[in-house]
Amino acid sequence: MSISIAVEPPRQPEIEELLLQSSAYAMALYPPESNFLLDIESLEHPGVTFYVARDAEGAALGCAALVVDATDANEPTEPTSAELKRMFVSAEARGRRVASRLLDRIETDAAASGIRRIVLETGDLHDAAQALYRHAGYVLIPQFGQYVGEAHSVCFAKALPRTGD
Repeated sequence: MSISIAVEPPRQPEIEELLLQSSAYAMALYPPESNFLLDIESLEHPGVTFYVARDAEGAALGCAALVVDATDANEPTEPTSAELKRMFVSAEARGRRVASRLLDRIETDAAASGIRRIVLETGDLHDAAQALYRHAGYVLIPQFGQYVGEAHSVCFAKALPRTGD
């Protein structure tokens, strides 16, 4: 199956539907205070790159964002670090390596732009997500930023290779 990954604006009806599905999924698992989903306005901020996976017919299958700028004044993100946010694959597309392909593209672009480390937070009930990240070389790290002390947050990080190394 042919899947393309491209940087796109999040404010598109089909993408907004994916984001609604993502929010509904998270809200079904966790209380509102345990969800740290970026809204569409936040996904349009400078320093945020939004990726969309599409099939050969152009249907959106999944999405993810990479946030480079600091979002927490108490714990600023260093310029060589970025946070993965809003990773989601539609129920119909799961099991087709969409998330792995999104992650590969994001890591490649991040490394090429000088990012040396990607961090992320996922939920303790997101077993498939945790397995994906572990398989991709992410390791558990202490909770950081807004996730410190959150009962449902599990945090991961991965060091990226320097381009040309």
